[in-house]
Amino acid sequence: MNLKSVTDENLGELPAWNLADLYADLDSPALQADLENAAEQAKAFHARHAGKLAGLDGAALGAAIADYEAIQETLGRVMSFAQLVYSGDMSDPKIGRFFQSMQERCTAVSTELVFFTLELNRIDEAELKEKLRSPELGRYAPWLRDLRAMRPHQLSDEMERLLHEKYVAGRAAWTRLFDETMAGLRFPFQDEQLTSAEILNRLTEREPAARREAAKSLGKVLGDNARVFALITNTLSKDKEIEDKWRKFPRPVSSRNLANFVEDEVVDALVGSVHEAYPRLSHRYYALKAKWFGGDTLPYWDRNAPLPDDDDRIIPWQDAQRLVLDAYNDFSPALAAIGKQFFEKSWIDAPVRPGKAPGAFAHPTVPSAHPYLLLNYQGRARDVMTLAHELGHGVHQVLAGPQGHLMADTPLTLAETASVFGEMLTFQSMLRAETDPKLRKVMLASKVEDMLNTVVRQIAMHEFETRVHDERRSGELLPERLGEIWLETQKSSLGPAIAFDDDYRNYWAYIPHFIHVPFYVYAYAFGDCLVNSLYAVYEGAAAGFAEKYLDMLRAGGSKRHKELLAPFGLDASDPAFWARGLQLVERFIGELEAMD
Repeated sequence: MNLKSVTDENLGELPAWNLADLYADLDSPALQADLENAAEQAKAFHARHAGKLAGLDGAALGAAIADYEAIQETLGRVMSFAQLVYSGDMSDPKIGRFFQSMQERCTAVSTELVFFTLELNRIDEAELKEKLRSPELGRYAPWLRDLRAMRPHQLSDEMERLLHEKYVAGRAAWTRLFDETMAGLRFPFQDEQLTSAEILNRLTEREPAARREAAKSLGKVLGDNARVFALITNTLSKDKEIEDKWRKFPRPVSSRNLANFVEDEVVDALVGSVHEAYPRLSHRYYALKAKWFGGDTLPYWDRNAPLPDDDDRIIPWQDAQRLVLDAYNDFSPALAAIGKQFFEKSWIDAPVRPGKAPGAFAHPTVPSAHPYLLLNYQGRARDVMTLAHELGHGVHQVLAGPQGHLMADTPLTLAETASVFGEMLTFQSMLRAETDPKLRKVMLASKVEDMLNTVVRQIAMHEFETRVHDERRSGELLPERLGEIWLETQKSSLGPAIAFDDDYRNYWAYIPHFIHVPFYVYAYAFGDCLVNSLYAVYEGAAAGFAEKYLDMLRAGGSKRHKELLAPFGLDASDPAFWARGLQLVERFIGELEAMD
């Protein structure tokens, strides 16, 4: 499936992705054949192995995992294609029906496989250790280690199968409702009706009146739809509470932490460190920005406003490509060579389109194919940083691909490493090239704002999410209550220099991470602080850092954060680690204060 590129008079030719490396189109015979073959293989796999895993030797068990991996990769290819097509246009009912039908068919196939991981987890530890002496099974030792971390929370086979089958009519259906509702919203602005991506972009307009109009429009339309978004939020929160109770997770965040293979205490230390630093970071910076704008406070729609000295230039797509690839190449030609493929082989979808998913993402698809990037590129400097970010994800996914389908994926806490590092490389490269002191100040301020959005704002969102899930245990939250919690956490994080009005209380409703992946958001702060510490090591490192960095990315999900960070002398369980990561943000703010 190949979309057409879009030519914009300001941005140049914006690429659209070609999904044919997955399947040619929605009616592809290859897609139907893959589904039918996967269904046959899954039934045969079930008949061959159900109830018999404990009796297999290491070599036979390793061969069984390899067969399981192959079936799962086929299903992953189908669902990757369906997800990408759907993300390209969530407003088309035919595409929505296709996406749902693919989910249902893949779930039906994978239901035959549910027994496999459950039985693997019931194998005695000593017996498994003996079987792992076989090289065929030893290859999958990291995957088994991570799988067995779930053992204390595993339910009966019947319960696990029921939860698996009901997913498409439960959480997945509510998520689809959120996505299609958001994609269908239009936000009045001047004489236009804009998508959510377009109206959010207007918050960086040069004219204060335009920023205000965009902010009020966003808040008004979200408020008009708040009952639907509140119903989705309440339903999914209750759904999570029920499953967490059955699985005996002590806190709403605990299941996410386990999936990220990071201890509750490490996440608590991160959240506590950032919260304690609010006055030194966001409060301090926004007071400085308010002074630049001639006052003591800023209305919330000016939080990301361009500075008075900003030349407000639009960066064409070709220039953005050059800036990012040059920065990657200065660090590692090997990294840049992988990144270049995304531009040359139509792996990126960049234009803004009605019905297209807002924001940006990198989808790993499957190791036998390659990742794809979705952007909504509108030519701002922040859009260049977003390109650098998502390309970092994509390069990481390519490098981790040889680990195989079961071990290529990286936990969320480490998945943001390459993306944020790519942003930092691009920023530092652009800053070095800029000689105008006023524009250097603008660039530094923009970077600080991005870092505050990545660290402070994401931790504030985590605190919002935590409070919502905690309160939901006592009953449903009205839209007004959700708005109150949102305002309280935002005011605490952003500080007294940001002034809010009633419309802003509805802004919780457009955040997709709350719906798609509960408690995802702290991973951004984890990744940013990790990269700040990593970049500090890079600045003082001798030759060889880049190769160690690439080795870290190649590891995919085969290693935990302690193993991956040890070659750099870093340890995320050390409280000083987070302080070190936040010091770079403080340093940048200090440099801005010195420029006044």
